[in-house]
Amino acid sequence: MNTCPNEPSRRTLLSLATTAGLTAALGTLPTFTASAAPVRPTETHRPADSSRHLLWWRTPGDEGSLIEQGLPLGNGRIGALASNDPGRELMLVTDATMWTGGLNDTLDKDGQFPYGRTDFGSFTLLAKLIVDIPDHDLGSVHSYRRSLDLSQGLVSSSYVRSGVTYRREMYASHPDDVIVLHFTQSGGGRYTGTITLTGTHGEKTTSAGSFGATLANGLRYGAAVKARSRGGDVTVNGTEIIFSDCTDLTIVVSAGTNYAPDAAAGFRNPSLDPERLARTKVHAAASESADALRRTHVADYRDLYGQLDLSLGDSSAEQRGLDTWERLHARTRDLVPDPELEAAYLQFGRYLMISGSRGSLPLNLQGLWLDGNDPDWMGDYHTDINLQMNYWMADRTGLSLCFDALTDYCLAQLPVWTELTRKLFNDPRNRYRNSTGKIAGWTVAISTNPYGGGGWWWHPAGNAWLCNSLYEHYEYTQSPAYLAKIYPLLKGACEFWQARLLPHTLPGTTEEVLIADSDWSPEHGPLDAKGITYAQELVWALFGNFAAASALLKKDTAFADTVTGMRKRLYLPQVSPKTGWLEEWMSPDNLGETTHRHLSGLVGLFPGDRIRPDGSTPKAIVEGATAQLTARGMNSYGWANAWRSLCWARLKDAEKAYQLVINNLRPSSDGSNGTAFNLFDIYEVEDGRGIFQIDANFGTPAAMTEMLLYSRPGHVELLPALPDAWAASGHINGLPARGGFVVDLAWRNGRPTLVRLRSVGGRATTVAFQGRSRHLELEPGASVTLKDLDR
Repeated sequence: MNTCPNEPSRRTLLSLATTAGLTAALGTLPTFTASAAPVRPTETHRPADSSRHLLWWRTPGDEGSLIEQGLPLGNGRIGALASNDPGRELMLVTDATMWTGGLNDTLDKDGQFPYGRTDFGSFTLLAKLIVDIPDHDLGSVHSYRRSLDLSQGLVSSSYVRSGVTYRREMYASHPDDVIVLHFTQSGGGRYTGTITLTGTHGEKTTSAGSFGATLANGLRYGAAVKARSRGGDVTVNGTEIIFSDCTDLTIVVSAGTNYAPDAAAGFRNPSLDPERLARTKVHAAASESADALRRTHVADYRDLYGQLDLSLGDSSAEQRGLDTWERLHARTRDLVPDPELEAAYLQFGRYLMISGSRGSLPLNLQGLWLDGNDPDWMGDYHTDINLQMNYWMADRTGLSLCFDALTDYCLAQLPVWTELTRKLFNDPRNRYRNSTGKIAGWTVAISTNPYGGGGWWWHPAGNAWLCNSLYEHYEYTQSPAYLAKIYPLLKGACEFWQARLLPHTLPGTTEEVLIADSDWSPEHGPLDAKGITYAQELVWALFGNFAAASALLKKDTAFADTVTGMRKRLYLPQVSPKTGWLEEWMSPDNLGETTHRHLSGLVGLFPGDRIRPDGSTPKAIVEGATAQLTARGMNSYGWANAWRSLCWARLKDAEKAYQLVINNLRPSSDGSNGTAFNLFDIYEVEDGRGIFQIDANFGTPAAMTEMLLYSRPGHVELLPALPDAWAASGHINGLPARGGFVVDLAWRNGRPTLVRLRSVGGRATTVAFQGRSRHLELEPGASVTLKDLDR
């Protein structure tokens, strides 16, 4: 008997996995697990020109506003927000798999999924760490400063008390799978205080070193902490760790759950004791020196961060003298470009990607960071833009390894998605059901959780968009093994659309086309429109990607021919004679909100490639897309601005693309849209209330890279939307291009001065700049330097 109401039985989920025929593909997603001791580097990395990679502040984070002021740490699985308060260090600890809820496979009376914190579930905090140092309250110290070193993945703070300089440094180590806090001083000072580690779900803590518990859905979790000092005493008293007269102090924290990426096992590892494993990890890490732990973390982090080097120009000495919050205000107030700040914002996005997406579930609406157990929209995976936007930046900024979390998530969920689609999608109460009566393949809901469950409404085209994102990753990496891995997802999505598409005769003609069944163009307009542009464009791209994958892998030739035939018959949007816009619905009328946040009718412009201003797309279509984008406006939520910026970059309008980036850098005030004190993006959900939602922190850097380089397989375009603010001089090295290339690019006065291409699997491409182009052929691993491309 299943004693937890939201925990699917092993028999049910084994059936799901077997039905999908994918049990062999499961278990690819790493989990909280024991691992061998990492290799310890012997040299310390010292970055050059680190000031360009440094964010800093003059005050600690307020405990009541930690989501806006705390500094984020993460190793891709566990994360934390740190206050950096001298007298009371507060750290809110998360694990990407710390989710309530479950399969959620009983539909509501409207044929849609329930969407609550108990049935669908929610991302939640795992633990809270407090380091109290009573004599170091903020009022008794001076010269306070805290910083985030993006180049090394280190958060630090320092201050002076009674003539002694105190410093603390913290990071989340991927190799050691722990969070480390290291306290030092110079001048003869001492640390005396307490450490407490507690849960956030009403757990009873009986030990100072660790705790463990089980959620109502059966998910086990636990956390542990250990402290040591080379000079002073560290003891235990009840539920506290006490440190006295310590010249230095190292604190190590580990936490995790028994989540497993295996539908057949109920998404649990029943043999794993998270508390015990956390204790093992902190003991192992605490046995190493603080220097060894730091060197190991920095070397691992630098392997990823160092893949991309960027300069957008030089800032002034006056700008450099301001702290990060002051610089944001100055940029908005004075309307003077701050190229180093803007480049640091892009690199901050890369820091969050490295910190939030390695070896666990993908980044959700919150990324990996929370300040409570009740995030808006459950901190879920929104499949109608937000999840996809979270990963637009990964390949574009040299972080392809971080994309794996999204791939592995989709593969692990696929058996359940497939079975729920088969059983529930054609429920007669579902307004989006297939009117053909047929069902095949898989799709998802607008919201998904880690247990195969959907929330909110069905999202028929969500499968196509997820598949297109996965396939784009292949276009960057050119890995046949990866393509074979995602092939079942692509094929299943095509099977779904083969069953769903409807024949339709265009009015006043005898031409028969295929259109999507009743659907909703996210997230406005009629709920039951057929042939929405959103679905037509995404499915058009899906069919093309599947046909290419089939040819490359030499699989399912007959089915690929069928898919290609359907693609040729797909209706594609026209320009409205009433509005002059590219139609979002099969109607000349605007059936939605003119300035709506979503650009669902423009997915063929971005992230798609069908609409291009290079002469390959009819001029009227490009002008219609431009008109619709213009009508949407230049001020919206952060993620919506990022999407707009990407579209303007595709249209080669550099100044509009840049202005939308700058709009997102506006300091948030009283919950307004913009950038928070800690650079998190704030989404104003209602007057006076803003929340953190991470997608803009990734979408905006993606737009910045798209302004510097556009690529698709076989074509690379340099500086397609370079704004005046960055035109004087700059460079970007290690910039990936679709088709399997990496580009080093330098420019001066808006024109390239150095172009170097290296193949990472690609064999041929055209490189273009302002109408001039050169065709290149390279062997994998080879590189070439281009000269005089701008002449």
